[in-house]
Amino acid sequence: MTPFDAELTTALNKRREQQRYRQRRTSQSPQDANVVVDGSTYLAFASNDYLGLANHPQVVSALQQAAEDSGVGSGASHLVHGHTHHHHSLEQALARFTGRERALLFSTGYMANMGVISALAGRGDHVYQDRLNHASLLDAGIVSRAKMIRYRHNDIEQLESLLAKESKDSKESKDSKAGHTKRKLVVVDGVFSMDGDIAPLQELSALCQRYHAQLMVDDAHGFGVLGKHGGGCVEHFNLSSEEVPILVGTLGKAFGTFGAFVAGSEALIETLIQFARPYIYTTALPPAIAAATQASLALLQNDFPRRESLHQLIAYFRQGAASLGLPIMDSLTAIQPIVLGDDNTVLKAAHFLRDNGVLVGAIRPPTVPEGTGRLRITLNANHCEADIDRLLRLLAEACACS
Repeated sequence: MTPFDAELTTALNKRREQQRYRQRRTSQSPQDANVVVDGSTYLAFASNDYLGLANHPQVVSALQQAAEDSGVGSGASHLVHGHTHHHHSLEQALARFTGRERALLFSTGYMANMGVISALAGRGDHVYQDRLNHASLLDAGIVSRAKMIRYRHNDIEQLESLLAKESKDSKESKDSKAGHTKRKLVVVDGVFSMDGDIAPLQELSALCQRYHAQLMVDDAHGFGVLGKHGGGCVEHFNLSSEEVPILVGTLGKAFGTFGAFVAGSEALIETLIQFARPYIYTTALPPAIAAATQASLALLQNDFPRRESLHQLIAYFRQGAASLGLPIMDSLTAIQPIVLGDDNTVLKAAHFLRDNGVLVGAIRPPTVPEGTGRLRITLNANHCEADIDRLLRLLAEACACS
């Protein structure tokens, strides 16, 4: 073992001792309520495929047909030779869906967030972020070289005091003679991925307008699930494109496919095309994925029973969990965490569930704050009440044993 490998191994062993060592498991079936993992069948509550579209026949058929017509790889970045009619058609459909002038595809949600923030903010600018924002948003703030300011989770009063202080400091600053107007960007998850709660977008939007800041919402877990037509948090709160000018969504969750998009004004999208490095220097999504996503978008908008069924299951789970005294969080979304605290307790509960044929996520720091380890339960429209009953019974046993 080289000295370098020995150094790495020491760090890995420390993570094992902390019971925070992550291990991959191999899925051997399509996404569904029941899955095969490492050769065993499980009732799964660990997927972001909220509407059960990842293996929908129409989505699979659209992918197959587009692959036959256009091949698999796109061959280049969007700006070189990789932008196909499948990509272009999907971007137009996403713009209509979100009520924005334009939309722009990215290869991943991480890259979309990195691209937007680094293109819009830099030295001398300010980026305000909720402390529970996704890692991609926080990393993007660091990479942008703007001053990143984090506020307490969903704490509107603290954010206002921070914005007010910056506005006062800017007026008093002598640097204004340089001619640079500081850009202020408030960045937030629409639905927080580990807690499942929803950001107070109406209040955030009002603050941004008051203090001349731009609001960016990453609605990865809201699209498809929230809103009458699946338009996510923005539709849920009935907010306009002026109130939420920068809207990000991922395609690998309720859409059931892969990739991400940003929706906004003509000027915003053109700015990203010209300055967002993760967009400029990345091979475009496979065109077949874009075609499959357009099929899932049509289903997402029109298949109301799936969304209604999901919300009925969420209510059913929460009612049952409350009656059993399980420590559920304040979430009305498909993400239903059970906070158990220390890492050992979380792992014991997750292993008990897995031994009894139920698969859930065991989430520990650094993904969540210290002392808030949890079972991250995610529901989807392919579950039924009998599945929920089985889960609740085993959760009660797991919590009693841990």
